[in-house]
Amino acid sequence: MVTSKGGQQFSDKHFIEQVFNTSIYNKCVIFILNMETVADPKVDTRTAEQIAIDEWLPVTSSRNAKWWYSAFHNVTAMVGAGVLSLPYALSELGWGFGITVLIMSWVITLYTLWQMVEMHEMVPGKRFDRYHELGQHAFGERLGLFIVVPQQLVVEVGTCIVYMVTGGKSLQKFQQSVCPNCKPMRTTYFILIFSSVHFVLAHLPNFNSISIVSLAAAVMSLSYSIIAWAAALNRGATGDVDYGFKSNTPSGQMFGMFTALGEVAFAYAGHNVVLEIQATIPSTPEKPSKGPMWLGCVVAYIVVAICYFPVAIIGYYIFGNSVDDNILITLNHPRWLIAMANMFVVVHVIGGYQIYSMPVYDMIETFLVKSRKYKPSSILRFTVRTSFVASTTFIAITFPFFGGLLGFFGGFALAPTSYYLPCIIWLLVRKPARWSITWCINWICILIGVLLMILAPIGGLRSIIKSVGSYKFYS
Repeated sequence: MVTSKGGQQFSDKHFIEQVFNTSIYNKCVIFILNMETVADPKVDTRTAEQIAIDEWLPVTSSRNAKWWYSAFHNVTAMVGAGVLSLPYALSELGWGFGITVLIMSWVITLYTLWQMVEMHEMVPGKRFDRYHELGQHAFGERLGLFIVVPQQLVVEVGTCIVYMVTGGKSLQKFQQSVCPNCKPMRTTYFILIFSSVHFVLAHLPNFNSISIVSLAAAVMSLSYSIIAWAAALNRGATGDVDYGFKSNTPSGQMFGMFTALGEVAFAYAGHNVVLEIQATIPSTPEKPSKGPMWLGCVVAYIVVAICYFPVAIIGYYIFGNSVDDNILITLNHPRWLIAMANMFVVVHVIGGYQIYSMPVYDMIETFLVKSRKYKPSSILRFTVRTSFVASTTFIAITFPFFGGLLGFFGGFALAPTSYYLPCIIWLLVRKPARWSITWCINWICILIGVLLMILAPIGGLRSIIKSVGSYKFYS
């Protein structure tokens, strides 16, 4: 017999029946079912509204990409404006130190790229589809946003601005190559022509929708890199090539070296979109996305090495310290080949702009839809993306300083997000033993990245200030 608080007595059988009829039992069943659902990553626990929003947002709307999507997206993201400045970076760093920096950057960023691919699904049943989501997991909800989002935005918006400048100047160089006797046009007009393409392409909804553009961009990056070093090699070195530093003063050499470090860092920018690219690849517990993603990254880094090292070494060998901050500007002959290379650059930076702008669109649209409760619509998307393209166009027209922008953005934001932030997150979430090989490697990468972050922006900012002093605006 069981006695209740009110003194009423029940038989054991009657008591069990009463318990089974209470809401407590129902709540227990619901709790157990929810626990089973959480434990099973195959069960989608999102509401219908959340699913609809995720299917509308650029990063999570499509998950049917293959490993080769990862390959050419990463090539498009990595090989870009940065490769054109590598001979100039070597001229500021010198042979020994310059090649050492190039090799170390390739190795370090490949390692940190592997870390990010591995951490994409470190929590069973959850995918960190965006860089800031990984940061939130490591640092906390609010602190993760404050640490990652500003740096990622600086990288992505800065890269889009640099690509606006690169595209405009490459179009200008193309016009000068095919029609040397034509009346010169202002750089401003060429940037506006280049930006007009993006006012159309910006409205492609997600990463997979820009796959053709990205593939064409990846092919173009390999093509103009080969043209750059092949044309330089065909020209041959003259007898008076000077391999000394560009500046004759110690301070000038120091600041030039700082700028060059930022230019090298800018050449390895793919980490800022790697999680967003991986988010487009399907994943199951049996076949996680990290397999095809890493295969694509390895292929991409082989292409990066094929592009970067010949351009940097041959370009510096042929021109010495007389090379411009964009090697295609230094090359003038044969005109038809240089014109072709510059047009390849235009096609590539069109794809590169789309790769780097897509996560920005995703951030803005996510904020407006999830936080501000705007309804997902084509009008909202049109407004956001058109405004972004217009803003980057305006800034590019105002500050078209290629080398200085590379150095500043390369050190200020690319060094943290590509060189050491993945290592910090790895140490926090994986917790390797102190003084183990992994622990030491991560701390070495962190120290190198911090040095880049401190030194490179100083040189880049000085270069921009010098350019502003000598530049005729809207020329």
